[in-house]
Amino acid sequence: MEWIVVVVYCTALFAIFLFSLSQLHLTWIYTRPKSTDTSNFDSDYEPIVTVQLPVFNEKYVAERLIDSITKLDYPKHKLEIQVLDDSTDETVEIIARKVAQYQAEGFDILQIRRTDRKGFKAGALAHGTEICRGEFMAIFDSDFLPGSDFIKRTVGYFGNEKIGMVQTRWGHVNKDYSMLTEMQAFGLDAHFTVEQGGRNRSGSFMNFNGTAGIWRKSCVLDAGGWSADTLTEDLDLSYRAQLKGWKFQFDETVESPAELPVIMSAIKSQQYRWNKGAAETAKKNLFNVFRSDMSFMIKLHAAMHLLNSSVFVLLLTASVLSIPMLYIKDANAGLEWLFNLGSFFLLGFFSIATFYYVGLKQIEKVRTRVIFLKKFPLFLSFSMGLALHNAMAVMEGFLGFKTPFIRTPKFNITTKNESWVSNQYIKTKLTWGTLLEGVLCLYFVMGIVSAWWLHDFGLIIFHIMLATGFGIIFFHSLKNVKHA
Repeated sequence: MEWIVVVVYCTALFAIFLFSLSQLHLTWIYTRPKSTDTSNFDSDYEPIVTVQLPVFNEKYVAERLIDSITKLDYPKHKLEIQVLDDSTDETVEIIARKVAQYQAEGFDILQIRRTDRKGFKAGALAHGTEICRGEFMAIFDSDFLPGSDFIKRTVGYFGNEKIGMVQTRWGHVNKDYSMLTEMQAFGLDAHFTVEQGGRNRSGSFMNFNGTAGIWRKSCVLDAGGWSADTLTEDLDLSYRAQLKGWKFQFDETVESPAELPVIMSAIKSQQYRWNKGAAETAKKNLFNVFRSDMSFMIKLHAAMHLLNSSVFVLLLTASVLSIPMLYIKDANAGLEWLFNLGSFFLLGFFSIATFYYVGLKQIEKVRTRVIFLKKFPLFLSFSMGLALHNAMAVMEGFLGFKTPFIRTPKFNITTKNESWVSNQYIKTKLTWGTLLEGVLCLYFVMGIVSAWWLHDFGLIIFHIMLATGFGIIFFHSLKNVKHA
């Protein structure tokens, strides 16, 4: 039994180490000198563009969204706006009034209603694609507020007929609202600089992030269109399109501000969809990637990309087994060399630290080191605390358990003096998962205590971060239940 624990623990650590090396490689690619060649951008290119706004019960942000889209600096006769409204509440009337207002002002804007929500967001986008008049489709979720120059700064890339999609960087209108929004922004900023930038510059697979990007309609159709058989229809279509030979463009200089979830239940809902959907997409597309004629390095990065959510399964496994490992080490002095070898995997920690530091440096131009030292340890603890929730989502994805697309509630909250308590879409309840997070917090406190019992402090920092992380997630989950 002891050897089973040792082998599983070491295997999980080694796999996490490999994932960290892939992130380090992307960081190295990203920090290489950037090309200043702008010949692939045609500033005179002005095709017809359809803006698609998939909406479902978004009464707090629907008007704000439509207002921001009508401010886009693009010729009216070449701009179509589709409000793909699957709502079942008063959002329908709110949108109808706003659409009528802008129709009277000469905008080509429609509120498009379906008879059912078949396919959820993917179904709405597929329906809109069938009837749109634009050659290109810009997509924005309901919490986004694109700048007026969004189309002019992105559509020029499509002068290159090989480009199928252009993705921009997400910004955050409520980044400083709370510790929860700060941690989300910290992680997303690294993704929308180092990860997406590194993948794009190396010619590796990258993904459309579901919003704040533009698709070429012929690319979407050539790749098979929008599909609802995974919870991440954006990632799925991205891989199918690139396997067809289409090229993607990432432009981090174009920032598309959006609202971050402000409560734990909303964060968990979003994380669940992203991680389970990634696992479903890996099942669907990874074999096709391996069968393609792309280079070994591109296939390797694609595997790391599609399987990235599996890190939470590995992290949860290594974390839970780390305490038994302390006692196995204490009882088997002859295995000291094996445990000392584990310190080699600290290189993985420095790889991840480098990845996030470079991402932060791109966003925060001053006091970067101070901000990093303040936020990175807390971010790691926060991520560790989500390991149980996200690992369960990943396993459901790989095992084929199907669940409906659950929208992330929107709040229209941008300043600290605003509250989410009256939001009618928040209906949280105490779950077994939340209770288990509380149990795991206590479990890792026991790991901290064990360090003194066994006089072995090699994992104490790890256990402190785990206890802190699960404690944060448990506390904020309970806080939501209290106010619901």
